[in-house]
Amino acid sequence: MIKKKNVVRPSLLLVTALAMCFLVQAAQASTVSVGTPNCTNLVNFATIQLAVNAVPAGSTIKICPGNYPEQVLINKRLTLMGIPNGTQDAVVISPPTGGMVANGAVDPRGPVAAQILVQSTPGPVSISNLTVDGKGNQYTGGDLRGICYQDASGVVNHVAVRNEIPNDIPTGDQWGQGIFVETISSPGATLTVENSSVHNYNKNGIVARYAGASLIATGNYVQGSGPIDVIAQNGIELAFDGATGSIKSNTVIDNFYTPTTSSSADILLYDAAESASIAVSGNTLGNSNYAVSLFTDAAGTFGDGVTVTNNKIFGTSTFDAIDVCTNGNTITGNTIFNSSESGIHLDASCTGTGIGNNVSANIILESACAGILADPGTGNVNTNTFYTVPFPVTSSTASCTLLSGPARAKTAAKFKP
Repeated sequence: MIKKKNVVRPSLLLVTALAMCFLVQAAQASTVSVGTPNCTNLVNFATIQLAVNAVPAGSTIKICPGNYPEQVLINKRLTLMGIPNGTQDAVVISPPTGGMVANGAVDPRGPVAAQILVQSTPGPVSISNLTVDGKGNQYTGGDLRGICYQDASGVVNHVAVRNEIPNDIPTGDQWGQGIFVETISSPGATLTVENSSVHNYNKNGIVARYAGASLIATGNYVQGSGPIDVIAQNGIELAFDGATGSIKSNTVIDNFYTPTTSSSADILLYDAAESASIAVSGNTLGNSNYAVSLFTDAAGTFGDGVTVTNNKIFGTSTFDAIDVCTNGNTITGNTIFNSSESGIHLDASCTGTGIGNNVSANIILESACAGILADPGTGNVNTNTFYTVPFPVTSSTASCTLLSGPARAKTAAKFKP
C-alpha cells in the first residue's frame, strides 16, 4: 500500500489575505526616478511621462539631470522633482523633436499646448527644481504654456519657466504664458508659485483666470521683454470672473509696451474677485507702463477691496505707477520713484470707480506730474509724503508737460489680459 504524503493546503481565507496584501502594496505610493543614465538606485524610467503613467497616486518622481524633450500630462496626485547628480543639477523639459501639439487643455479662448499639463487631479501636484524651456516649440495653433494647472491645485517651487513664445517669434497674438492656473469645469483650483523665475514669455508671466482660480505668488522673479512694440505683456495677473489670490514679495520688471494704444502692467488685477482680501504687498516693480493696475469693467461686481501695501516701485513709464480703477481699496505704505503722469491714480474711467479708497502713508518721489491724480468725484486723499513732485495732489494733468507725451485714453481700453 502506498502511503500518501501529507500536503499542507492554505486556507481560502489565507490566500485571500495574501492577495489583498499584494494589492495594497501595489497601490501604495512609491518613489521612482527618471533619467538615462539612472542617477539613483530606484526603479527607473526613460521618460517623465512613462513614470507618471506607471506610478500610483501620491508617488514621488525624482528626475536626474538632463534634457527631456516631451510634453507631460499629469492627472493624479504626484510630486515631480529635479534632483542633483554629482556636479550637475539642471533638469530641462524641452519641446518634443517634432514640436508641441495641443494636449487636452481647452481654454475658452481656444486650444492650449502645455509643456506640463496638470489636469483634473483629485489631489495636489508638487513640481520643484526643474526648468521648463519652450524654445523650439514649433507651435502656432493656440496658446503656449510652460506649466498649466487646469481644474487642479498644487505647488510650483524653485522652477524656471522661459521662452514661452509660440514658434519662437513674438507676435501680437494673446498667446504665450509662463505658469497658469485656471478653472474650466471645477469650482476651484489653488496654485502656489514661489521662489521661481519666469521670463521671455510672449504674453504673461504668472496667471490665474476664472471664478474659483486662486494664485498665491510669493518670492518670484518675473521679467518681461522691456520696451517692445509687438505685444502688451503682463507680469503677474489675476483675471476674469473673480480670480483671486495674493501677490507678495515678488520682483516684477520690464513689462513695457511702447505704443500708447494699449499698456502692460507688472501686476494686473482684471475683474478679480470682489472684496476677497486680495493682497499685493512687498513687491519690487518697475521699468514698465504701470506697476500695479486694479481694473474692472463691471464696477461693484469685480475687483474692489484690494490692499496694495509696502511695494517699492521705480521707473514706470507712459502712465501711472499704481492705477486704481476699482473701489474701496487700501493703498498704503508704498514707495514710488520716478513715475510718468502720477504716482497713484484714482481712476474714474472704468465708470463709477476710484471711489472710497484709503490712500495714505505713501512716499512719492519725482513723478512727472501728480503725486496723486484724483479724478473728479473720486473723493479724499489722506496724508502722504511727496518730494520733487510738480503737483502733490491734482484732479487733472492738463497743466503738466508730460515726459512721455501720450494722450490719456480710458483705462478700460488699455489692457488685454
